Amino acid sequence: MASNILTVPNLLTFLRMALIPVFAIFLFYGKSEWALITFVVAGVSDGIDGFVARRFNQQSELGTILDPIADKLLMTTAFIILTLPNVIPPTRHLPVPFWVTATVIGRDVLITAVAAAIFVITDFRAFKPSWLGKASTLVQVAAVVLILLAAIFHSLQSFYLPTVYTTVVAFAFFSGFHYIFYVARLIKDEDARKTKN
Repeated sequence: MASNILTVPNLLTFLRMALIPVFAIFLFYGKSEWALITFVVAGVSDGIDGFVARRFNQQSELGTILDPIADKLLMTTAFIILTLPNVIPPTRHLPVPFWVTATVIGRDVLITAVAAAIFVITDFRAFKPSWLGKASTLVQVAAVVLILLAAIFHSLQSFYLPTVYTTVVAFAFFSGFHYIFYVARLIKDEDARKTKN
């Protein structure tokens, strides 16, 4: 049991989760540069743990559960704090508009509710992230980096933030609804395998 928990990918996931309050503290107290560095380290650890898990066959059930949870906690924390007034000096496009954060969190609530309902009704457990969901998470990570860069370098703010916000919302919206059909296909494939066996 310990060997399934204390794998390198899981330790990197634990590190990423431990960096979330550090990132939040830096961001809340106006240390945007340090918040950006912390966020980038967390993001890099996410990529490394996935690579190590695949390369050295260290995938685990715990890692499958914890990795998306760590991602959601980091992104939710980032967008909530970036939406709060007076955390980042207000400008034309900062703080992050509430409708952006509401869409990001609403997507996660939708996916969680759908997964929970399906599990209760069918006992289906083989949930996997869709390619569009992965793309949406990648867009959100890039968005937070670009937002923090805009907060640090004020001359950049009016240049790209509206496009960043629109892109984040579009990916969140479409990936959320796409996941419903994606899970339906997973259940259908699972039923087909059980029928063959």
